[in-house]
Amino acid sequence: MEETGARAFWAGPRDAIGAVLLAQRGHLFAWVPVMIGIGIGIFFGLRQEPQTGVLWAAGAAAAMLLLGARLLPEALRPLVVAGGLILGGLALAGLRAHLVAGPVLGFRYYGPVEGRVVAMDRSGSDAMRLTLDQVVLYNMSPERTPSRVRIALHGGAGGTARPGQIVMTTAHLSPPGGPVEPGGFDFQRHAWFLRLGAVGYTRVPVLRATDEAAGFSWAGLRLAMSERVQAALPGEPGGFAAAIITGDRSAMTQETLQALRVSNLAHLLAISGLHMGLLAGFVFAALRLIMACVPPLALRWPIRKFAAGGALAAAAVYLGLSGGNVATERAFVMVAVMLVAVMLDRRAISLRAVALAAIIVLALRPEAMLGPGFQMSFAATTALVAVFGRVSSYERGWVPGWLRPVTTVVISSLVAGLATAPFAAAHFNQIAHYGLLANLVSVPLMGVWVMPAAVLSVSLMPLGGEALGLWIMGLGLRWILGVAHWVAELDGARGVVTAPGPWVIPCLAWGALFVILWQGKLRFFGLLPVVAGFWIWSGAERPKVLISEDGRLVGVMTEAGRALSRERGAGFVAMNWLENDGDAGDQAAAAARWEAGAAEIARWDLKVLRGAQEVRGFDGCTASQRLVTPKDPDQNALPCQVFSPRSLRQSGAVALYLRKGEVITITARQISGTRLWNSRDIRRQ
Repeated sequence: MEETGARAFWAGPRDAIGAVLLAQRGHLFAWVPVMIGIGIGIFFGLRQEPQTGVLWAAGAAAAMLLLGARLLPEALRPLVVAGGLILGGLALAGLRAHLVAGPVLGFRYYGPVEGRVVAMDRSGSDAMRLTLDQVVLYNMSPERTPSRVRIALHGGAGGTARPGQIVMTTAHLSPPGGPVEPGGFDFQRHAWFLRLGAVGYTRVPVLRATDEAAGFSWAGLRLAMSERVQAALPGEPGGFAAAIITGDRSAMTQETLQALRVSNLAHLLAISGLHMGLLAGFVFAALRLIMACVPPLALRWPIRKFAAGGALAAAAVYLGLSGGNVATERAFVMVAVMLVAVMLDRRAISLRAVALAAIIVLALRPEAMLGPGFQMSFAATTALVAVFGRVSSYERGWVPGWLRPVTTVVISSLVAGLATAPFAAAHFNQIAHYGLLANLVSVPLMGVWVMPAAVLSVSLMPLGGEALGLWIMGLGLRWILGVAHWVAELDGARGVVTAPGPWVIPCLAWGALFVILWQGKLRFFGLLPVVAGFWIWSGAERPKVLISEDGRLVGVMTEAGRALSRERGAGFVAMNWLENDGDAGDQAAAAARWEAGAAEIARWDLKVLRGAQEVRGFDGCTASQRLVTPKDPDQNALPCQVFSPRSLRQSGAVALYLRKGEVITITARQISGTRLWNSRDIRRQ
């Protein structure tokens, strides 16, 4: 009797859940990347690295659940498949983390470095950087030598290095740094998946060990095209054109880059979904028009499919020219899915196409899900497809034909802006208040003028006639640059926000996806996690004290904002701290608060040694003090709490909070845990 009663008790909820899931039939495929993403998120959220046996078990369980789901009642299949996809995402992320594993430098190195140039770019401080593979370091075995290193060229260091060439120099190298604060951006993890085992700089010339690059390389072709573009179109427009065509931003000044960011036009600079879509769309339309002008071809052959194939080939070449970074790969996958759908007589633009593109990207690069590029591009694409799919009356003529292009641009910019704004604010701590205005007067020009001219210039380049296309292209780019500078100079153009907590983005993403993907009135329950996410964000707590992972910089929150212990040095750390605080000031302004806020800083009983002279003059500390020093003290046993390079190597950056009158210490290692990318012991296993 008891067993029968239990079955009856569970029968009601089971049948109700089954009925709800059956009502979603035909719309569940869009949830596949969401479930895979949950599994990936679980893997990266773990504090301890799972053993390989656990990952194999998760993969096997995922396969069993996905294959065995057909044996279950139809109403229960979605839940079982969801569980299998989550486990599959977990196993997939673990597999990727182990596949990219490579040696990581375990100490500071100074000496000769030799390697092949595989990439050239610029750092945030505008210094040229070389990424090298086939690395050779002095007195270091190949088993311990990093697979790739990245070297910034400082102090006039340079040379004529080109991609594919073997170069040598004398450089300072160190392991990739951890988060600049507990819970902050984890560069160690980012470098791990880029296979970067060391980063550093040099102040001496870079010498070429070989005169010519061996064989063909996309990087070499990209650099050669960039030079020709800038020679035919000098100045900022030429640098902008080179960035759009080849992905080379080296000719863009920091002032212009900042103007593009403040005006929310920086996405026009990066080769992303917009550029890939505009290029593929233009090539598709042009090829179809050309073939339509040949009656025998147009009447006997599927020219629409041929045009889609040609556009796909053009997009693949564009991918190679751009350097194949994560954002461009993601854009290519999305465009390829849509063009293949055209060739297979399927609907090209739909949520299923977006979901398929997301599945492919997550399968190839699970770590991309954590980056702003993935989140913002798929947020914009999903929102646009959903909105234009639901505004069915738009096609029935409620907008005059001559006004439809303008209406489409306005709706697209508004929807994409609203969809990406929370993610942009969370990752970059700023809001472009006039971004919609800037995009409305710039994005249409990019589509109808700049990208067609770019295709024309590249087509004429083998014949030496690229100047014509670049001249046309330059007219549009000058307009966009003018808009960027004008908008950036408006009062209140840039707003700053505090960095959100770890649960904000998951809440916003889950809620928005539920509203878009779920069918029926229950979708509006997705607004609850969205509201919860913004509520959590509004109460985000910033650390009262921050200590960098090398002990060189300390930041204390005062009434005037965060006060920094140094006016120069550790600029990347200082910039990130201030941005996460929602502080628009620079390091110099924050350093001026150190003396002005001496009384507030004194309450923390901090003793900060800011240079070699202060370290040499160190005369001890009391038990109540907290000592921060960039060098390990000579005394082995000090009565105070010491934050020195020796202790910080184990803990990473440190944050102090004041809660209920008690000081709480949180370290970066406590948040990030012990993982492949930050633990030498695990990498040796």
